[in-house]
Amino acid sequence: MKTLKQSNLKDNQTIQISGSKSISNRLLILESLFQNLKIGNLSNSQDTQLLKKALSEDSETVDIHHAGTAMRFLTSYYSIQEGKTTILTGSGRMKERPIKNLVTALQNLGVEIEYLENEGFPPLKIKGRKISETKVDVPANISSQFITSLLLIAGKLENGLEINLVGEVTSRSYIEMTLSILTKFGIENSFINNTIKVYHFSENSKPENQNPKHYEVESDWSSASYFYSFAALGRKTIHLKSFYQDSTQGDSAIAKIYKTFFGIKTIFNKEEHQLTLQPIEDFQFPEKIILDMNDCPDIAQTLCVTASALKIPFEISGLGTLKVKETDRLLALHQELKKLGTETEITDLIIKSVNFNESEESISIKTYQDHRMAMAFAPFCLVKELNIEDENVVEKSYPMFWEDLSKLLISK
Repeated sequence: MKTLKQSNLKDNQTIQISGSKSISNRLLILESLFQNLKIGNLSNSQDTQLLKKALSEDSETVDIHHAGTAMRFLTSYYSIQEGKTTILTGSGRMKERPIKNLVTALQNLGVEIEYLENEGFPPLKIKGRKISETKVDVPANISSQFITSLLLIAGKLENGLEINLVGEVTSRSYIEMTLSILTKFGIENSFINNTIKVYHFSENSKPENQNPKHYEVESDWSSASYFYSFAALGRKTIHLKSFYQDSTQGDSAIAKIYKTFFGIKTIFNKEEHQLTLQPIEDFQFPEKIILDMNDCPDIAQTLCVTASALKIPFEISGLGTLKVKETDRLLALHQELKKLGTETEITDLIIKSVNFNESEESISIKTYQDHRMAMAFAPFCLVKELNIEDENVVEKSYPMFWEDLSKLLISK
């Protein structure tokens, strides 16, 4: 258990966050498929290390523990390893996280995949084969990681791949990030209306493709979100290193959101790739926050805690994917925000505050094996002392979080 004393925020501190987990994991799959890539500033997250380990091994059974991204990306990856049979498994929670939409898409492309326990859930038995089919329909409202999983292997298919997204697209920014990475790597693609096309990539087709490409991974905007929360509550300036103004990460939306609702201005230093989070003097907080976070659901927990600490009513929609993350994040938020004094109502898509009371005398936040629960609630220590149960869950995405946090805080 991690005890965070009630603290003040130091001014003008600088934090170096490691590479984006989302970008790193995409690049590791491409590196393994094409061997024409050198990666700099790779994420030090547990998820990325588990994926890297899985890709370097040649065992029949691959256990990715809690790493949901690895489960999804590897399902497609092993599907095109011709003649190789792989059993892909994970933790107890991973076996409760649905993967049927991705598996069905791969089966429709001709891959033989078997559920070893429960229909629609890991573990999976995957028999790799050559895919010659060129088109597949996929529900548009599923996790963007399912779609990205298909996109990452598409350039390796001899006829490329056309994905028709059926319905309204969820988390479009993550899909566009994947396509941007493919473009930088030299894999041609298009995204018009609801149709994505990725063309076969030949390393020998162009001279410039024969030299290894270097990709420096931008730092993780999801991890940056927690420092926006600290700046919003502590009203002090924080500097974050290795970020780009034209980021392709969907969670870079945090900059606009926190300026609009919490008065935190983001200043970019292009030469040093540094962000400065600067509180706006005499900022007038809104009477209510109404926001659709369909394109950036992973930062919803951070926003809810910030709003709760400031007692600003909120109604956040577009959160359908949160129920199938490391935990049911909407239910977890509903339960843990009560301890801060915030009563909420939730549906499958929405969380909204209905009342603000006094916080519990002794606050102990359950993390539900979810790294974002631990880090999103941490900024509340600027309001009141609290305990974070199972603090090691941060290793999944940000192993240095508690060490970096110690640089920012002064106990009252």
